Amino acid sequence: MSELRDTRLEKAKQLEALGNGPYAFRFDSTHKAAQLKIEHQDLPKGEEREVDVCLAGRVIAKRVMGKLAFFTLADESGSIQLFIEKLTLEKFSLKENGSSPFTEIGDLVDSGDWIGVKGILRRTDRGELSIKVFTWQMLSKSLQPLPDKWHGLADVEKRYRQRYLDLIVNPNSRKTFRRRALMVSAIRRWLDEKDFLEIETPVLQAEAGGADARPFITHHNTLDLPLFLRIATELHLKRLVVGGFERVYELGRIFRNEGISTRHNPEFTSVEIYQAFADYRDMMDLTEELISSVCLQICGTTKIEYQGQKIDLTPPWKKISMNELVMQETGLDFKKFGDDLNQAKAAMQEKGLHISETVDSLGRLLNEAFEQSVEAKLVQPTFVIDYPVEISPLARKHRKEKGLVERFELFIAGRETANAFSELIDPIDQRERLVLQQFRRQAGDLEAQVIDEDFINALEVGMPPTGGLGIGIDRLVMLLTDSPSIRDVIAFPLLKPESGSQ
Repeated sequence: MSELRDTRLEKAKQLEALGNGPYAFRFDSTHKAAQLKIEHQDLPKGEEREVDVCLAGRVIAKRVMGKLAFFTLADESGSIQLFIEKLTLEKFSLKENGSSPFTEIGDLVDSGDWIGVKGILRRTDRGELSIKVFTWQMLSKSLQPLPDKWHGLADVEKRYRQRYLDLIVNPNSRKTFRRRALMVSAIRRWLDEKDFLEIETPVLQAEAGGADARPFITHHNTLDLPLFLRIATELHLKRLVVGGFERVYELGRIFRNEGISTRHNPEFTSVEIYQAFADYRDMMDLTEELISSVCLQICGTTKIEYQGQKIDLTPPWKKISMNELVMQETGLDFKKFGDDLNQAKAAMQEKGLHISETVDSLGRLLNEAFEQSVEAKLVQPTFVIDYPVEISPLARKHRKEKGLVERFELFIAGRETANAFSELIDPIDQRERLVLQQFRRQAGDLEAQVIDEDFINALEVGMPPTGGLGIGIDRLVMLLTDSPSIRDVIAFPLLKPESGSQ
């Protein structure tokens, strides 16, 4: 690698000496590669078309054969062939010092270099649409060679660590991130058209609340104040509803100091949506319409395939309670255990289910049974509704079912994609629930929530009935791009530094 780099550095010096410096300031392009192929697909073989073309891109392949050369030039839209004749180049761009522009492009341009070309169009005898080059300009000299075009980046971790190389050699990666960008724009457009207002909330917070998660801790020097990176946007968005905004949302980054897996990255993106005078049933309708509409816009259909599984996102979606799903899968009906935790534990053990040492309630036990026996099997979009109150400290108590709250989680392809509540607006009940959370935290549960006094005060001012919804953007992108890992859809996922790096 060092020898190749030294050779390319020497070529950069030669370009500088010839007046075609290795790093240009700008270049005016008139077309994109894909655009040319579409607009001139009718050009017959062996013929030229007098269309002035200026195109900039990266050289990804080159062949020099005597007085003729063929380069492949790639821009953001795709690639196109360059047809380079010695006679033509010297006719249009012969330099005063007598140096040959054909020799220069053949000897001093390498795969990976950015160049700009000007010329007309030509369809080769083999049928390849090409730019017949009149003049060329070095835009940026690449000092390191690209990965082999046939093998790409075989090292998966290197794809994540050096995403720029992955994007150069892997068209599917570029397609994934383009689709992600279009999806995020589509979500914002959909919400804006429904009269939701996006309002930004703080990333640095004195209290990290709104979710069961361990926060990242930082420090403000001037104020000499410990601060947390936000683990949710929920509590501040609810304050906005208290203040009179009836439809608000925020799409942005969330930070949780937790494990890394194919489904989890410590830094991720979510959208949280709050609608006054609505409940969790309204949020189900909103979720169905939003996700199916975005899927139709991005994929062209609501019937997709994810990792070999056919998934139909056409509404309406299945709605079923957590207890009923567990009962269908295991035969355990947690309603029949009453308040007998020991009986429920014994029944779970008979079914071969694991019980965590920290489980101290039937609600938490039901959730463990669900996670172990049901969650991974929910391939088609399913609203799992009516969660235990013990694991839902910010959700409103169910209007009919004792011990439950009005909450749902949406599962698709065996993983949670969205979470929503009829929001808890009773400040007395909210304080009692957060006190219990704080007790859990003091007992060693670092993901338990704390009391945010200002948020409680906001509830005491008065919050209208409200439905709230959170959707994991990264997991939705995984679904709509058929990506197996969250690292495939986050451009720069968090990675442990390589050995020897600072």
